Amino acid sequence: MQEKILQLLQQQYPTVASASTELINLSAILELPKGTEYFISDIHGEYDAFNHYLKNASGIILEKIKVVFPHYNQQEQTRLAFFVYYPTDMLNKYDNALDEEAFGKLQRQMLFDMVTLAKLFASKYTKSKVRKYMPDAFMYVMQELLYESQMIEDKDQYYQAILNAVFTTQQQNNLIMEMSRLIRNLAIDHLHVVGDIFDRGPFPHLVMEKLLRLKNVDVQWGNHDIIWMGAASGCPVSIANVIRIAARYNNLDCLEDGYGLNLRPLAMFAVATYQDDPCDSFMPSGNEEEKVYSQRDLVAKIHKAISIIQFKVEAAVIQRRPEFELEHRLLLDKINSSNATITINGKSYKLKDTSFASVDPANPFALSEEEARVIAHLQQNFLSNELLQQHMRWMFDKGSMVLPFNQSLLFHAAVPLTEEGDFLSHTFEGKSYAGASLFRFLEQKIRIAYQNRHKKDVPERDYFAFLWQGKASPLFAKHQMTTFERYFIADKSTHLEIMNPYFSLREEPETVAKILAEFGMGSTCKIINGHVPLDVTQGEPAVVSNDQVILIDGGMSKQFASRTSIGGYTLIADSYAYFLVSHERFSSHMSLIDSEEDIISVTRYQELSTRRQYVYDTDIGLKLQQTILDLQALIQAYRDGIIKEK
Repeated sequence: MQEKILQLLQQQYPTVASASTELINLSAILELPKGTEYFISDIHGEYDAFNHYLKNASGIILEKIKVVFPHYNQQEQTRLAFFVYYPTDMLNKYDNALDEEAFGKLQRQMLFDMVTLAKLFASKYTKSKVRKYMPDAFMYVMQELLYESQMIEDKDQYYQAILNAVFTTQQQNNLIMEMSRLIRNLAIDHLHVVGDIFDRGPFPHLVMEKLLRLKNVDVQWGNHDIIWMGAASGCPVSIANVIRIAARYNNLDCLEDGYGLNLRPLAMFAVATYQDDPCDSFMPSGNEEEKVYSQRDLVAKIHKAISIIQFKVEAAVIQRRPEFELEHRLLLDKINSSNATITINGKSYKLKDTSFASVDPANPFALSEEEARVIAHLQQNFLSNELLQQHMRWMFDKGSMVLPFNQSLLFHAAVPLTEEGDFLSHTFEGKSYAGASLFRFLEQKIRIAYQNRHKKDVPERDYFAFLWQGKASPLFAKHQMTTFERYFIADKSTHLEIMNPYFSLREEPETVAKILAEFGMGSTCKIINGHVPLDVTQGEPAVVSNDQVILIDGGMSKQFASRTSIGGYTLIADSYAYFLVSHERFSSHMSLIDSEEDIISVTRYQELSTRRQYVYDTDIGLKLQQTILDLQALIQAYRDGIIKEK
């Protein structure tokens, strides 16, 4: 094996000199400070808030400005920060407000200040890494500005000549925009999205477009991500859920305008089937003030039509997959049409909606011919949609159900546990899985489903339905999902969804240590979760189990505005500390630009390291150290004549 490794390295480093140069380079990189990691979860389509949190790096950029420019007053510091966040908008604002001479002075000052600020952020990285964030058109100029000293008089003249040439060629605005982008990219070295990019909010497609442009990013799938991934894999259950949730929050525009999906056959079927049905329980809850009533009425009919289709296609999966243990979700056959009740677990409940126009009492789980045509059309639409498929390929490429990264274990919701704290076991295809093996098995199944998405019969598609609502699903982690009951039964006792014991047991250090060991992590590592919105301002703990479990769902979605007074959390791990930051609820970036007052971000928790962390402390550092050992062996093999230099 060692000989094969050396032969592979020989192809890349054919001489002692080339191998030595790389060894020296890697050894130097190991001594650089660890880059800043940035954790965020439960974005739920709230693009504007997400975009702003990235642009201001949750307050990191403004804090660095205060360090570099302590002689500036608060207004000057904040103005520079907004030029970094939103350079185009700020340039337009001041171009209209100032005369030509004053505007030129402002542009020059902003460039000077951005270069100074960029030098601070670039100091943590190698020149080669910084260059990767520079555009080709300005690479020479930006390198010279960042790495040339102004302390020597001749160099200062050279520096000024570069800026004068920038203004002479009228490239100052473009350079300001590129410098601001460089600063933002260097402020966050690695982004972790701990699940739930999709649903509730209106712009998940814009969030995805933003993520696709980033260099160092990963995602741990959430339950709302998995139904979109299932829909792109051709799973009818996932397709129905994606549309149902969009209708529920009045966000069908996201599907039609954002992704260009054709919902017209579904709308026509809904209107024809429920034309005399008020569909009161299905009126959308989101953006009501922005929609005229007739649109909401149509959305309600679509909402009901796709919900009934969902219950039917779910039934097909449940009936052919008894091992999923979802038989309790078969409810259409429990309806007593004669007295408008439904019997669940031996108890009768009054139905608040008794119109089931597309349900055949003799065969309640069978799709009607029209429903079958609608779902077939939707399946083809989702499978052939280029933008959706591009986004979901990225989700599969960059994502996973769980990720051990540096000293953190990242997963969206839970490691399913029993009441006694053991790993909850579930049997699939005759074999039991629990803990890490459960994650691996389920992830493998859905990857197979996506790879075979264009085939007609793909048994692995069924696993998307299990991940969405199975009691042993690490992404759902409840005993049941009561969608039908919430629509059709007023008695709220039927709406109960009991959380998996993980959510209480994760506060116990013994449980945390057991989970970390199961995933090959050290006992001092941290677990980072999203999934359940928490408001630290209301006394809900976001850091538990001796500071080892950090919960970062702060209710970014506007749908949670009545539940949380904040607009989300971000967790920042730099070379010195962990910081959990809560954010004021976001309105619009233009209102912030007008006032030049950033949203309030408050550090709710911080944990200082006993010493500064360096690259050699990270997972990448361990890989680099192994590469250094291999290079040392290669150099020795050259010198011993075992391998010839080329």
